[in-house]
Amino acid sequence: MKTVIINGQNHKGSTYNIGIMLAEKLAKDDEITEFFLPRDLNHFCLGCYSCMKDITLCPYYDEKKIIADAMEEAELLIFTSPNYCMLPSAPLKAFIDLFYQYWIPHRPQANMFKKKAVVISTTAGMGAGKVCSQLKRTLAYWGVPYIKKYSVAVQATGWKDVSQKKKDKIEKDITKLAKRVKKARVGKPSPYIRFMFGMMALTKKNPDDPESKHWQSQGWLDGKRPWRN
Repeated sequence: MKTVIINGQNHKGSTYNIGIMLAEKLAKDDEITEFFLPRDLNHFCLGCYSCMKDITLCPYYDEKKIIADAMEEAELLIFTSPNYCMLPSAPLKAFIDLFYQYWIPHRPQANMFKKKAVVISTTAGMGAGKVCSQLKRTLAYWGVPYIKKYSVAVQATGWKDVSQKKKDKIEKDITKLAKRVKKARVGKPSPYIRFMFGMMALTKKNPDDPESKHWQSQGWLDGKRPWRN
Protein backbone atom coordinates (compact mmCIF):
# COMPACT_ATOMS: atom_id res chain seq x y z
CA MET A 1 0.00 0.00 0.00
CA LYS A 2 1.66 3.21 -1.16
CA THR A 3 1.93 5.42 1.93
CA VAL A 4 2.85 9.02 2.67
CA ILE A 5 3.65 10.06 6.23
CA ILE A 6 3.42 13.73 7.16
CA ASN A 7 5.31 14.10 10.44
CA GLY A 8 4.46 17.22 12.39
CA GLN A 9 7.94 17.36 13.90
CA ASN A 10 11.55 16.87 12.82
CA HIS A 11 12.58 14.56 15.64
CA LYS A 12 11.82 10.86 15.76
CA GLY A 13 9.99 10.58 19.05
CA SER A 14 7.06 8.49 20.25
CA THR A 15 4.57 9.76 17.68
CA TYR A 16 6.99 9.20 14.81
CA ASN A 17 7.80 5.67 15.95
CA ILE A 18 4.13 4.72 16.12
CA GLY A 19 3.50 6.22 12.68
CA ILE A 20 6.34 4.31 11.05
CA MET A 21 5.27 1.16 12.92
CA LEU A 22 1.86 1.37 11.25
CA ALA A 23 3.31 2.19 7.84
CA GLU A 24 5.67 -0.77 7.92
CA LYS A 25 2.77 -3.13 8.65
CA LEU A 26 0.95 -1.89 5.55
CA ALA A 27 3.65 -1.03 3.01
CA LYS A 28 7.04 -2.10 1.74
CA ASP A 29 10.01 0.18 2.36
CA ASP A 30 9.99 1.49 -1.20
CA GLU A 31 6.27 2.32 -0.87
CA ILE A 32 6.75 4.66 2.12
CA THR A 33 7.49 8.35 1.58
CA GLU A 34 8.10 10.50 4.64
CA PHE A 35 8.02 14.25 5.12
CA PHE A 36 9.12 16.07 8.25
CA LEU A 37 7.86 19.47 9.29
CA PRO A 38 9.25 22.06 9.38
CA ARG A 39 12.25 20.51 7.56
CA ASP A 40 10.40 19.89 4.30
CA LEU A 41 8.05 22.89 4.33
CA ASN A 42 9.26 25.65 6.61
CA HIS A 43 6.83 28.47 5.84
CA PHE A 44 3.70 30.14 7.11
CA CYS A 45 0.82 31.16 4.86
CA LEU A 46 1.19 34.85 3.98
CA GLY A 47 -2.53 35.42 3.44
CA CYS A 48 -1.75 36.85 0.00
CA TYR A 49 -4.66 35.01 -1.70
CA SER A 50 -2.49 34.29 -4.73
CA CYS A 51 -3.49 30.63 -4.63
CA MET A 52 -7.14 31.61 -5.02
CA LYS A 53 -6.25 32.90 -8.49
CA ASP A 54 -3.90 30.05 -9.38
CA ILE A 55 -2.34 27.52 -7.01
CA THR A 56 0.97 27.83 -8.86
CA LEU A 57 1.20 31.47 -7.73
CA CYS A 58 1.78 30.51 -4.10
CA PRO A 59 5.29 31.73 -3.15
CA TYR A 60 6.02 28.23 -1.83
CA TYR A 61 4.42 26.29 -4.68
CA ASP A 62 7.55 24.34 -5.70
CA GLU A 63 8.06 22.96 -2.19
CA LYS A 64 4.35 22.23 -1.74
CA LYS A 65 4.17 20.45 -5.10
CA ILE A 66 6.70 17.83 -4.01
CA ILE A 67 4.45 16.89 -1.10
CA ALA A 68 1.23 17.28 -3.11
CA ASP A 69 2.48 14.95 -5.86
CA ALA A 70 3.44 12.32 -3.29
CA MET A 71 0.05 12.54 -1.58
CA GLU A 72 -1.72 12.25 -4.92
CA GLU A 73 0.02 8.94 -5.66
CA ALA A 74 -0.51 7.52 -2.17
CA GLU A 75 -3.26 5.13 -1.15
CA LEU A 76 -2.77 5.88 2.54
CA LEU A 77 -1.95 9.13 4.31
CA ILE A 78 -0.56 9.05 7.86
CA PHE A 79 -0.42 12.33 9.79
CA THR A 80 1.52 12.37 13.06
CA SER A 81 1.84 15.07 15.67
CA PRO A 82 2.59 15.07 19.38
CA ASN A 83 0.26 17.07 21.59
CA TYR A 84 1.29 20.72 21.65
CA CYS A 85 -1.00 22.55 24.09
CA MET A 86 -3.99 20.40 23.03
CA LEU A 87 -3.34 21.12 19.34
CA PRO A 88 -1.19 19.79 16.48
CA SER A 89 2.34 21.15 16.25
CA ALA A 90 2.81 24.65 14.83
CA PRO A 91 4.60 23.34 11.70
CA LEU A 92 1.71 20.96 10.98
CA LYS A 93 -0.84 23.74 11.49
CA ALA A 94 1.20 25.87 9.05
CA PHE A 95 1.08 22.93 6.61
CA ILE A 96 -2.70 22.80 6.90
CA ASP A 97 -2.91 26.54 6.24
CA LEU A 98 -0.67 26.27 3.18
CA PHE A 99 -2.92 23.54 1.75
CA TYR A 100 -6.17 25.33 2.51
CA GLN A 101 -7.08 25.26 -1.19
CA TYR A 102 -7.69 21.52 -0.72
CA TRP A 103 -10.71 22.30 1.45
CA ILE A 104 -14.09 21.63 -0.13
CA PRO A 105 -15.19 25.32 -0.31
CA HIS A 106 -12.19 26.06 -2.55
CA ARG A 107 -10.39 23.60 -4.88
CA PRO A 108 -10.98 20.09 -3.49
CA GLN A 109 -8.76 17.46 -5.10
CA ALA A 110 -10.65 14.54 -6.63
CA ASN A 111 -7.95 12.06 -5.61
CA MET A 112 -8.54 12.78 -1.92
CA PHE A 113 -11.99 11.23 -2.11
CA LYS A 114 -10.39 7.84 -2.85
CA LYS A 115 -7.88 7.66 0.01
CA LYS A 116 -7.51 6.15 3.45
CA ALA A 117 -5.93 8.12 6.27
CA VAL A 118 -4.76 7.58 9.84
CA VAL A 119 -3.99 10.37 12.29
CA ILE A 120 -1.72 9.63 15.24
CA SER A 121 -0.83 11.62 18.32
CA THR A 122 0.94 10.94 21.61
CA THR A 123 1.21 12.85 24.83
CA ALA A 124 2.84 12.36 28.19
CA GLY A 125 -0.51 12.89 29.90
CA MET A 126 -3.59 14.41 28.25
CA GLY A 127 -4.61 16.00 24.96
CA ALA A 128 -3.61 13.56 22.21
CA GLY A 129 -7.25 12.81 21.42
CA LYS A 130 -7.91 16.49 20.77
CA VAL A 131 -4.96 16.62 18.35
CA CYS A 132 -6.33 13.66 16.43
CA SER A 133 -9.79 15.23 16.25
CA GLN A 134 -8.32 18.41 14.74
CA LEU A 135 -6.41 16.45 12.12
CA LYS A 136 -9.37 14.22 11.31
CA ARG A 137 -11.53 17.30 10.78
CA THR A 138 -9.03 18.72 8.30
CA LEU A 139 -8.85 15.50 6.29
CA ALA A 140 -12.63 15.19 6.27
CA TYR A 141 -12.85 18.68 4.79
CA TRP A 142 -10.32 17.58 2.18
CA GLY A 143 -12.83 14.89 1.25
CA VAL A 144 -10.95 11.86 2.61
CA PRO A 145 -13.72 9.31 3.30
CA TYR A 146 -11.89 6.80 5.52
CA ILE A 147 -10.06 8.24 8.54
CA LYS A 148 -8.96 6.42 11.67
CA LYS A 149 -7.50 7.97 14.83
CA TYR A 150 -4.93 6.60 17.25
CA SER A 151 -4.00 8.56 20.35
CA VAL A 152 -2.12 7.36 23.40
CA ALA A 153 -0.62 8.73 26.61
CA VAL A 154 2.89 7.29 26.68
CA GLN A 155 3.72 8.73 30.12
CA ALA A 156 7.18 9.71 28.91
CA THR A 157 8.87 12.52 27.01
CA GLY A 158 10.74 10.26 24.58
CA TRP A 159 10.26 6.87 22.93
CA LYS A 160 13.28 5.39 24.70
CA ASP A 161 11.65 6.24 28.04
CA VAL A 162 8.32 4.57 27.27
CA SER A 163 7.87 1.44 29.35
CA GLN A 164 8.10 -1.92 27.61
CA LYS A 165 4.61 -2.76 28.84
CA LYS A 166 3.26 0.37 27.16
CA LYS A 167 5.20 -0.36 23.96
CA ASP A 168 3.79 -3.91 23.87
CA LYS A 169 0.26 -2.51 24.21
CA ILE A 170 0.91 0.00 21.42
CA GLU A 171 2.27 -2.77 19.19
CA LYS A 172 -0.91 -4.81 19.68
CA ASP A 173 -3.10 -1.77 19.01
CA ILE A 174 -1.25 -0.87 15.83
CA THR A 175 -1.34 -4.46 14.56
CA LYS A 176 -5.13 -4.46 14.96
CA LEU A 177 -5.41 -1.03 13.37
CA ALA A 178 -3.28 -2.09 10.41
CA LYS A 179 -5.55 -5.07 9.77
CA ARG A 180 -8.63 -2.84 9.84
CA VAL A 181 -7.08 -0.29 7.51
CA LYS A 182 -5.92 -2.97 5.07
CA LYS A 183 -9.34 -4.64 4.87
CA ALA A 184 -11.39 -1.45 4.76
CA ARG A 185 -13.18 -0.43 1.61
CA VAL A 186 -13.00 3.24 0.66
CA GLY A 187 -16.59 4.40 0.47
CA LYS A 188 -18.38 7.71 0.35
CA PRO A 189 -17.58 10.67 2.58
CA SER A 190 -19.96 11.33 5.46
CA PRO A 191 -23.47 12.65 4.67
CA TYR A 192 -22.44 16.05 6.04
CA ILE A 193 -19.43 16.30 3.72
CA ARG A 194 -21.54 15.23 0.74
CA PHE A 195 -24.17 17.79 1.66
CA MET A 196 -21.58 20.54 2.01
CA PHE A 197 -20.02 19.56 -1.31
CA GLY A 198 -23.42 19.94 -2.98
CA MET A 199 -24.01 23.31 -1.31
CA MET A 200 -20.59 24.56 -2.44
CA ALA A 201 -21.36 23.45 -6.00
CA LEU A 202 -24.35 25.80 -5.96
CA THR A 203 -22.06 28.75 -5.17
CA LYS A 204 -19.53 28.09 -7.95
CA LYS A 205 -21.47 29.72 -10.78
CA ASN A 206 -19.27 32.71 -11.59
CA PRO A 207 -17.48 31.89 -14.90
CA ASP A 208 -14.76 34.45 -14.10
CA ASP A 209 -13.94 32.95 -10.71
CA PRO A 210 -10.82 30.69 -10.83
CA GLU A 211 -12.22 28.37 -8.17
CA SER A 212 -15.47 28.01 -10.11
CA LYS A 213 -13.44 27.11 -13.19
CA HIS A 214 -11.80 24.30 -11.20
CA TRP A 215 -15.20 22.91 -10.25
CA GLN A 216 -16.43 23.22 -13.82
CA SER A 217 -13.37 21.44 -15.21
CA GLN A 218 -14.10 18.48 -12.92
CA GLY A 219 -17.72 18.27 -14.05
CA TRP A 220 -18.93 18.92 -10.50
CA LEU A 221 -21.27 21.72 -11.59
CA ASP A 222 -23.03 19.23 -13.87
CA GLY A 223 -23.80 16.69 -11.18
CA LYS A 224 -20.64 14.60 -11.17
CA ARG A 225 -19.13 13.77 -7.80
CA PRO A 226 -15.52 12.78 -6.99
CA TRP A 227 -16.56 9.80 -4.82
CA ARG A 228 -18.45 8.16 -7.68
CA ASN A 229 -16.66 5.94 -10.19
